[in-house]
Amino acid sequence: MGSVSIGPFAFDAQRLAVIVGIIIFLTVGSLLSRHRPRLSSWTTGAVLTGLVGARVGHVAYHFASFAEEPWRVFAVWQGGFSFAGAAIGVAVGIAWLAARSLRDVPWAGGAVAAGFFAWFVINALTSSGIAPGAPTQPFQALQNAKTVVLAERIGRPAVINLWATWCPPCRREMPMLAEMAGDNPEVDFIFANQGENREAIERYLQSAGIKLDVILLDPFLALSRHYGAQGLPATLLVRADGTLATSHLGEISKESLSEALSDLGK
Repeated sequence: MGSVSIGPFAFDAQRLAVIVGIIIFLTVGSLLSRHRPRLSSWTTGAVLTGLVGARVGHVAYHFASFAEEPWRVFAVWQGGFSFAGAAIGVAVGIAWLAARSLRDVPWAGGAVAAGFFAWFVINALTSSGIAPGAPTQPFQALQNAKTVVLAERIGRPAVINLWATWCPPCRREMPMLAEMAGDNPEVDFIFANQGENREAIERYLQSAGIKLDVILLDPFLALSRHYGAQGLPATLLVRADGTLATSHLGEISKESLSEALSDLGK
């Protein structure tokens, strides 16, 4: 999956690409400000307008969903940003700069181009290339102790969630994932616990009041290794043929998962 481990930290590849792109944009802007001083403050403002635009665009697109729980507008740790919104935010920043100093615009464009190029390179370097297929290794199911082979469950799209009870983001997203599983019976939702025993899992589910149809025991983290997941939680979107379509490292929002499911069904 698209994730990168740097020391003790794990990053979703797409988020890492954005972070690196922003850093390069700010660095190049700082260097160019020696010749065009106005760029020093403009680059910071452009990052802010870009991020705000990206979030506002995402919230606007999913307005009905956010209207039910308005506080989640600020839950940026779940992800959920619009590329189009970010582009509009940066364009607003460039328009503001042009209104004050048209000569600075080409220099600003150079900083934007450098940041975009860095984003593109990181995306290219972290792309996995060939999508892994469903593993043939059997896993024991929590509910009935039967063995489940994911390679034998192909035929419809699937969501595989890698999680653990000690993981706070896993616990936060679990009620939403359980709800999405109930609302999307055409999708095979599989919850594969990583590294814990049956008693710990059952104790957590009972205390949280969460019921899931398919829970697999993966005590040796075989699925994390198979899909290259560098941390938890990890949500894997799998095509009907069993190949990995996309993935998300970290807590995922309802809107981001809905978008991914929509793309998966195309």
